[in-house]
Amino acid sequence: MRTTASDRIPAEFEVHDERFRGTGGDRVVERIFDGGRWVEGPAYSPAWRCLVFSDIPNDRVLRWDETTGAVGVWQQPAGHVNGHTIDRAGRLVRCEQGHRRLTRVEPDGRLTVLAERWRGLRFNSPNDVVEHSDGSLWFTDPSYGIDSDYEGHRAEPEIDGCHVYRVAPGGEVTRVADDLVRPNGLAFSADERTLFVVDTRRKHIRRFSVGDDGALGGGDVFADCTAGTFDGIRLDEHGRLWAAAHDGLHCFGDDGTLLGKLKLPQVCSNLTFGGPRRTVLYVTATTAVYSIMLNVSGARV
Repeated sequence: MRTTASDRIPAEFEVHDERFRGTGGDRVVERIFDGGRWVEGPAYSPAWRCLVFSDIPNDRVLRWDETTGAVGVWQQPAGHVNGHTIDRAGRLVRCEQGHRRLTRVEPDGRLTVLAERWRGLRFNSPNDVVEHSDGSLWFTDPSYGIDSDYEGHRAEPEIDGCHVYRVAPGGEVTRVADDLVRPNGLAFSADERTLFVVDTRRKHIRRFSVGDDGALGGGDVFADCTAGTFDGIRLDEHGRLWAAAHDGLHCFGDDGTLLGKLKLPQVCSNLTFGGPRRTVLYVTATTAVYSIMLNVSGARV
């Protein structure tokens, strides 16, 4: 798909706090892809000049080429992949809901399994993943991939609930948070002293302090959702948190105040910053992927 005039909609920024004014950039939002069933997991690769994202029910990963605007199927079947991240070595790390594991695509195309069990028990369905500068990978494990055959394979859970895990560089898996109902999107602050985690079922975002040993503390509610529920989250260079919700993206100050919204026509699932200066915001939303260039850039962890 190539962007045409019909794929452009006016950019609607809803200001709730003066700190949000001036955040806008382009006056239009571009729809760069349409035709999915439930689109998720966007990750931008500066080396490949592309965006990869998942169409979970259709069991495929797609690739949008930044230089040509073309979209193609990169992998199908794909293990009902959900969330992605690009690690510091430029490799693609992914959450396979269908295979209930965390994997990495190596430069030569080989697939490395990073984690698939905790204390001998299979995960539910890894959902979203982020990397820490120490080389560890942190991911959420709700049950969406085993609840039905729509986004994975129906199965009985082996683990006592839905939790957050840390995979150390050596491969050791540690459970770091066990008091969420449906942990979903997650993101580190720029200094990595704070981890934000969405609890989709409870419709809020939690804020945890990160210790030097990787242990989490605190866990207070950072923000509540006022439109449906939250899904994916990312931070910008000013420390503001952007969250995917049912009416678009919600932007919060570092004190949890709702600063404003970028309104979009579909239920939003996730987002990421990309482009040469990390000023392009890519948003996955129901069947489509949208992009807009902002006056701010994504946080550099």
